[in-house]
Amino acid sequence: MGKINIEKQDSVKLYKIRKTLEELSQKSGRGTELITVYIPKGKQIHEIIGTLQQEQGTADNIKSDLTRTHVVDSLGKVVQRLKLYKKTPERGLVIFCGALPPETGGPLGSEIVTVWEVDPPKDLNQYLYRCDDHFHVDILKDMLKDDNLIGFLAIDSKDTGWGLLHGDKIEVLAQTGSGVAGKHRQGGQSAKRFQRLREMELTYYFNRVAQTTREYFIDIYPVRGLIISGPGPTKEDFINGKYLEYRLQNNIIATIDASYSGAEGIREAFAKSSDILGDFRMVEERKLVEDLFSEINANTGRGSYGLGEVVEFLKNNVVQTLIINDNADLIRVEAKCKRCQNMQETILERSLVIPKKAEFTGNPCPSCNAMEVEVIEQDIVDYLELLATKTGSRLEVISGSAEHGHMLESLGKIGAILRYNPRHTK
Repeated sequence: MGKINIEKQDSVKLYKIRKTLEELSQKSGRGTELITVYIPKGKQIHEIIGTLQQEQGTADNIKSDLTRTHVVDSLGKVVQRLKLYKKTPERGLVIFCGALPPETGGPLGSEIVTVWEVDPPKDLNQYLYRCDDHFHVDILKDMLKDDNLIGFLAIDSKDTGWGLLHGDKIEVLAQTGSGVAGKHRQGGQSAKRFQRLREMELTYYFNRVAQTTREYFIDIYPVRGLIISGPGPTKEDFINGKYLEYRLQNNIIATIDASYSGAEGIREAFAKSSDILGDFRMVEERKLVEDLFSEINANTGRGSYGLGEVVEFLKNNVVQTLIINDNADLIRVEAKCKRCQNMQETILERSLVIPKKAEFTGNPCPSCNAMEVEVIEQDIVDYLELLATKTGSRLEVISGSAEHGHMLESLGKIGAILRYNPRHTK
């Protein structure tokens, strides 16, 4: 038993992959002309290039002139990208490419060939080439599912609860009563007979718990580790009696003394398991938010929240750790005059981006009155990452659906722990 270390993923990288896959899932071609290529780790780049060049030759048989042109152009673009690699990246590579209409729409022939490259979050062991009317993103989506599962069993002589920690969520799976009589016998029974009956009931109960635990944590959710908690000696009796299937018995990483069993015991055990779980992502995220609230509540001056204030502190190199919810869904819109280089910027919700871009392009530059204004948009996390990189600040993207994400939402979905109190005056 002891601390379990689980592979730590870059929260910003995972956020970007999720956003890219969301975007690609909504794309559709006018014909079967969208290219998906999955290149497994260790696969030779030149072999893939050769295969795609053969596909270019085969594409000459496509009857539709426009579809044929789009497929050939897209394959050519993928080949160009692959030639930039000396070898396949360590975990593999995924490329999506296709001719897609402009954002504002357009007639046939106005499509633009666009390419996306994705570094998979885990080792890619599967080769795939598809030319279809949509991009094939399911393999990457499956990789984003958290397979670092931890089982929780909260047991005493009255009831038992089963819970599962996965990614950003602690979930109570089930709970059951024991049916075991209390320690005090009823009148008319001898003490020895009562004790024998109670021991039989406990044995039956423990076997029932062990069977359900096996179903949950081997058959349905193969866990990386099992944490057993509860009040009193019942949990030790259960463990020492070796009722659990041997794989689970060998996978117990900790026992925790707790006040409760059942569903309430699951939540209590999780709250007490931070040191045991090490860098499990949900525990880490919760600690980040708790540290932020601790600074705010203690009025140290090192806790900041609200988009405008946090961005200003970030630009001025005051931020130590920046925290943002993954459901913030904010976009930075920048309008730059091509004549005088005057720049205007704003950060707003995604639903307001299109009217804001129209406002920028439909009005003259406030500096030189020219109408030559170029507008670009940027996801808020991409923007914050650039600022954080310049100042050496740590950026963490956390789950907005978890309890700690709801806590951060009350602060505007973004907060920061500062290096020092910038408001302090001597």
